[in-house]
Amino acid sequence: MRDSRQDWIIHSIYVVADIVCIYAAIYLVMLLRHATLPFAISWEGFFSSANPFKIVFFLWVPVILFFNQTHGLYQTRREMFESLEIWQVIKSVALSTLVAIVLVYLLKIQDFPRGILIFSAAALSVLLSVWRVLKKLLVNFLVEHGYNNFNAVIIGAGKIGVLLADEIKKQPALGIKVIGFLDDEKEGLLGKLKDFESIAQREFIRQIFITIHPDYQVFIKLLETARELNIAVRVVPQGYEYIAQDFIKYNIGIVPILEYSDIDVNYRQKGKRIFDFLVSLLLMILLLPFFILLMILIKLDSPGPVFYNSKRYGHNARMFSMYKFRSMVINADELLGQLKDKNEVDGPIFKIKRDPRTTPMGTFLRRYSLDELPQIFNVLKGDMSLVGPRPFPIAQVEKEDLRQLRRLGIRPGITGLWQIKGRSDVSFDKLLRWDIWYINNWSFWLDLYILFKTFPVVIKGKGAY
Repeated sequence: MRDSRQDWIIHSIYVVADIVCIYAAIYLVMLLRHATLPFAISWEGFFSSANPFKIVFFLWVPVILFFNQTHGLYQTRREMFESLEIWQVIKSVALSTLVAIVLVYLLKIQDFPRGILIFSAAALSVLLSVWRVLKKLLVNFLVEHGYNNFNAVIIGAGKIGVLLADEIKKQPALGIKVIGFLDDEKEGLLGKLKDFESIAQREFIRQIFITIHPDYQVFIKLLETARELNIAVRVVPQGYEYIAQDFIKYNIGIVPILEYSDIDVNYRQKGKRIFDFLVSLLLMILLLPFFILLMILIKLDSPGPVFYNSKRYGHNARMFSMYKFRSMVINADELLGQLKDKNEVDGPIFKIKRDPRTTPMGTFLRRYSLDELPQIFNVLKGDMSLVGPRPFPIAQVEKEDLRQLRRLGIRPGITGLWQIKGRSDVSFDKLLRWDIWYINNWSFWLDLYILFKTFPVVIKGKGAY
């Protein structure tokens, strides 16, 4: 962990970099819009008495720095996504620009070029964002090569604790080395909860992650010990894996509240249905000749219908028929009982790599997920979305737990995180976690990211059977 002097130096560097970006953005806009200004554009002219607007720009700079500070932009939060930091920059610039507009009116500055202010705000957002992305890349590089790394322990060696350790290991830019687990219910670990103080001192622990919810007195003891040893404490919210919305933190008086948000996720997806409808309609038109070709090949390959209808649960547990190109023999459902003991995936899903029920044409279709193409019509009808949780057969859903109910909160998708992260090779538990994560973190850009990632994954044919 850095000491206060290092923090002050880094904070100062960030502020100086912001000041340079601010003046560079304003100066660049003035150069481009020089015809609207009553003075010569140069560094000397910018600061000279000939510039009647310099007081606004001089006051604008500290206002921007103030809002950057209040939005946490002078902290090095390794776990913060670049997109979130950029959003904080945009909010900071927008607020400071409003203050600048107020200053223009309060100071009664005549003929102030509003275009300069607006374009400067846009340039500021770009430059301050680019500088922070570059800073993030530099910090990630340094941390991955050992700079300012620190040791941590995880309280609780259950599923969540192990999952957290795996996620930390996948992200070396966090600079966290998990020394081990403390758990009173398991043996063969780093130690018990009562050993925390001695282990923390011996292993130079600087951060703990609490993934279980021990007795109140034990929890308070952990917090007090961590505070005395100057150790940062992070707590995984209880029941987070069952929540399909965002967490919101606020206070009622002096009591902090963590809200497992009651905002319907579908409210945030109003535009998603319009996008799905337009894209699926376009795809149906463009792919019609290809559909006809596949229908002919399936009919020539084996006897039986071209399409296979599978009953699935959709949005709000509404049952619908999901369409697929038939990839198996006609009596595939009847033969399923004879193959149950050969299942190669965990959970209620049934999958085997060399399923004897699959036709020769069906093997090709499944490898490249072409059997899923008729689901575009499901999207057109409103049963499904282009991107969303994987729709399971009725019997498989009814075998599962509460997490399935969360997945039914939005329309299922043709593709999703499960598709781009392994397809059939993904464990059932990971598939559920990714679906819940998708629901929690949905955005239009996330959908586009998944769609673009789907194409190379499907072309490679890896993990499909």
